[in-house]
Amino acid sequence: MGQPGFWDNQEKAQAQVTELKTLNGVLKPINELFSGSEDLAVLVEFAEAEDSPETISEIQETVERLQKQFEEVELQAMLSAPEDANSAYLSVQAGEGGTDAQDFAEMLVRMYQRWAENKGFATELLDSSPAEEAGIHSATLIIRGPYIYGLLKGETGNHRLIRMSPFDSAHRRQTSFAAVDVTPELDDSISIEIEWDDPKIIREDICRASGAGGQKVNKTDSAIRLTHLPTNAVVQCQNERSQHQNRALARKMMIAKLYQMETDKRDAETAARRGEKSRIGFGGETIRSYVLHPESYCKDNRSEYKTSHPLATLDGDLDPWIEAYLRWCLQMTQRK
Repeated sequence: MGQPGFWDNQEKAQAQVTELKTLNGVLKPINELFSGSEDLAVLVEFAEAEDSPETISEIQETVERLQKQFEEVELQAMLSAPEDANSAYLSVQAGEGGTDAQDFAEMLVRMYQRWAENKGFATELLDSSPAEEAGIHSATLIIRGPYIYGLLKGETGNHRLIRMSPFDSAHRRQTSFAAVDVTPELDDSISIEIEWDDPKIIREDICRASGAGGQKVNKTDSAIRLTHLPTNAVVQCQNERSQHQNRALARKMMIAKLYQMETDKRDAETAARRGEKSRIGFGGETIRSYVLHPESYCKDNRSEYKTSHPLATLDGDLDPWIEAYLRWCLQMTQRK
């Protein structure tokens, strides 16, 4: 980075800086663990020579600290797939539940934005389809940072909200659903050949972008929706100000989605989960429930992790859920 001309190519330089941060994120905890183990060995020698209560207490504190660091390194080792280190596209789609489901979909988008903000990650809203009364029909974010895909891939699936509906005049209890899908942002090292100009392969729809009034992006037919006909995979982008920019980003999103679908074929469990997600409501498998009435709790149906603070979760406190999912995956791997 200190070499002359390093920043001449901003895109390449930024990619190398991101790679450096990713590598440091892996190596630093391991180096700290080795350093801590050496300190522990010295303390044990002192304890054998002196047998003082202070040294014994310090050993106990060091062991507890190293145990916590070891658990963090163990979780990091779970993010070993090549795409785990990448940034990620995250899509949310409202399911069964009417206006409540559309409101819930918007709540989930905010939840992931808040999580990213609290972690210092950058987010960008690539596409959003507002609903008529409240909330959204669907939205797509990109969250940029090291290991975003590895951390968030467990969020893929159906999410369920149970509450007293603010949109029901009788204020009755309502169950609503929304689906989350997470795919990795791919770099140039991964290539998928697609005949973009073949109408039997790709259908392209051009439409007017939706959003807050007065913006230039809303005054032109600049939004691009691509459908990969053999798989029925759909992506849409409206964030950029021109058709050309939106088309380029939509194609990048499509490549990421098709890559993920192909990867899922090699993972029966993930493929089954994504297949069940096709029904976003009653009858589809739910990965997490947010219950606000009559009780107050949030529960993951895979890891069995549960908390009595669902509003904190909806406000972006996702780290405990991510850790619980990764530990559940580790247990499943060890059983196999």
